Amino acid sequence: MGLESHSSMFAPLPPRSDGRRNLVGLSKAEIHDAVLEMGESAFRAKQLWHWIYYRGVTDFEAMTNLAKPLRTRMAERFVIERPTVARALESFDGTRKWLLRLADGQEVEAVHIPEDDRGALCVSSQVGCTLNCRFCHTGTQRLVRNLEPAEIVGQAMLARDALNEWGIPHEDRRFTNIVMMGMGEPLYNYDNVAKALSILMDGDGFAMSKRRITLSTSGVVPMMRKCGEELDVNLAVSLHAARDDLRDELVPLNRKYPIAELLDACRSYPGTSNARRITFEYVMLKGVNDSAADARELVRRLDGLPAKVNLIPFNPWPGAPYECSTQDRIRVFAEILMNAGYSSPVRATRGQDIMAACGQLKSDSVRQRRRVIDKTAPEASSPDVSVPEGAPAELSQAQ
Repeated sequence: MGLESHSSMFAPLPPRSDGRRNLVGLSKAEIHDAVLEMGESAFRAKQLWHWIYYRGVTDFEAMTNLAKPLRTRMAERFVIERPTVARALESFDGTRKWLLRLADGQEVEAVHIPEDDRGALCVSSQVGCTLNCRFCHTGTQRLVRNLEPAEIVGQAMLARDALNEWGIPHEDRRFTNIVMMGMGEPLYNYDNVAKALSILMDGDGFAMSKRRITLSTSGVVPMMRKCGEELDVNLAVSLHAARDDLRDELVPLNRKYPIAELLDACRSYPGTSNARRITFEYVMLKGVNDSAADARELVRRLDGLPAKVNLIPFNPWPGAPYECSTQDRIRVFAEILMNAGYSSPVRATRGQDIMAACGQLKSDSVRQRRRVIDKTAPEASSPDVSVPEGAPAELSQAQ
């Protein structure tokens, strides 16, 4: 099934029934304009931005340096609204997963993964996914729609709420990094992702450094340079195979943008250097992509490219068609890469007991989608690699 036939799924969300506008997800310029329309000064816009994105307040009454009449007027026109937490789970290893309910009832997941000296939030960019990667649980959940900037920014704000880290020094925070590795393909929702990340990187508010943000793509080649030039964030590529025939099976997007084309885009990604390498993600699948020959072919493919390879032990999920490679096979694979000069850490499995590990995210909203989609369209006979509805215009032009 081509998703183009369901364009209504990507229509903008309807306005709130009370007519108020959500300030979360608006750019600094948009908040500035909204405040000027009220007859207030640009300085008030700066104060508002500070309260929302540095202090994390959701109630205008908490904005104590604004006059009470102004707070009342703002509350009549605006809200400061995040997604709601439908369910929160915590793993024995400290990993936390939130199932977030959006304004239209759809759901996505976000995961915080703590380390000794830092912590990364895995952020979703779409409800579901269109890429059908065979080893990924999220890939079994069909794409419903793109997330809007407020819904992407809201995931980071909710994590800071949960960790009680508003307005504290960077060195004291447990939420230090963002990885766009949650549900969906970020470069198929580039405009909204770019706007959200720009808000989160603004130094007057959330102040997340671009060096602490990594965007992961399965290889949407036409959007990669634009991402590097406009956002300048770190790039990770879900590679998972070094041969086109195998990657066609594991990552069907490879049929549109094969490995050679993808790696050429990586070589030209702005800012790539030995000091700032591209990360390649490689899930270890028993008897599929984990042989010594696969490792040597990967080394050949990466020749001359500043890169590191994250080896990801496969995290099982109900009905998964694969098994995880043995520890010995992973060790041999890693040694071949390291001997060729490529850092190849084996990613520790985190949050597996709460289905929060890499490749395991899948929201409960799949039940809603089955009611909406399954009754109106047949299953595709093969994975769909067409550009989904709602993707950036550059991708349609590249067809």
